[in-house]
Amino acid sequence: MIVIITGASHSGKTVLAQRMLEKYKYPYVSIDHLKMGLIRSGNTSFTPEDDDELVGYLWPIVREMIKTAIENRQNLIVEGCYIPYDWRKDFDDEFLSEIRFICLAMTDSYIDAHFDDIMNHGSDIECRLDDSCCTANWLKEGNQKVIEGFGQAGERVLLIKEDYESAISELLKEEHLCGRVY
Repeated sequence: MIVIITGASHSGKTVLAQRMLEKYKYPYVSIDHLKMGLIRSGNTSFTPEDDDELVGYLWPIVREMIKTAIENRQNLIVEGCYIPYDWRKDFDDEFLSEIRFICLAMTDSYIDAHFDDIMNHGSDIECRLDDSCCTANWLKEGNQKVIEGFGQAGERVLLIKEDYESAISELLKEEHLCGRVY
């Protein structure tokens, strides 16, 4: 089983992946780690700010990692924001039946009411070295882009409206992980 967790920046993707690792014992890979490894090693001229270009660069690598894990009957959680909206077109039905997709995004009202909390939890799992670009308006723009892009592609987007914990609690129930495509 492969679980893809994507969504907007600061929406709790890494926290959810960590909790799934702890509950289901599925290892996870952070696409951000792959990105930074390629950037720091000099294997690309992209920078961490080249988000749109990085989707096209990273997705072929991540896609083939997912296929390899499925072919080897391995469980894996793939977490990060570099998933294209039309990701399903790259997999045959036999692969799609082994993939669960989760997309997280926050509503504008959630961001307004919880901006300080969002910032305080930004380093819960990984240490964010520089969060100076993160403003409420920047988060709103990014979340709207995710909601519209994945929504237009026909994907379900789990909206964080009032409370992160209650929004993801259903995802952590085993029957949802094992039985539903998100």
